[in-house]
Amino acid sequence: MGEFWPVKDVLAHLEGRWRVERAVRDLKSGEEGRFSGTTVFSPIEDGGGGLLHDESGTFVWRGVARPAERKLRFLPGTPAGTSDVRFADGRPFHDLDLRTGRHVARHPCSADLYRGEFTVLDQDHWRTVWRVGGPAKDLVLTTDYTREPGPSGAQG
Repeated sequence: MGEFWPVKDVLAHLEGRWRVERAVRDLKSGEEGRFSGTTVFSPIEDGGGGLLHDESGTFVWRGVARPAERKLRFLPGTPAGTSDVRFADGRPFHDLDLRTGRHVARHPCSADLYRGEFTVLDQDHWRTVWRVGGPAKDLVLTTDYTREPGPSGAQG
């Protein structure tokens, strides 16, 4: 097996339920937090062929556990097999092309820049590492996704 696992069609690959573990490190303060939860990629019911990314779980920061959630829209991209990732309100976030098993994306947010590296390790494991830098933030967010077994986590 090579270092990365190529994905022919990112939307078909991601559909289902994934266990999520995220480490958040503030490089300025040295503080660390953790998110644990699930992400479900389910078909968007608008006929466009995209997936709704629905993440929920618990985020622990400075010893305080809080519920956390976010929603994204993974739409069919160009070329075929890629995705155009958008925030829940439709604003552009980043592109996603995992045909080589690895992708780097960028997203400017005010004066900060988010640089995300996506790697597919095998059929049931993938990782994102976001490096956020700028005047407001200096963070590294490392997220590991593991496909959950069973009908809701089975790859199509």
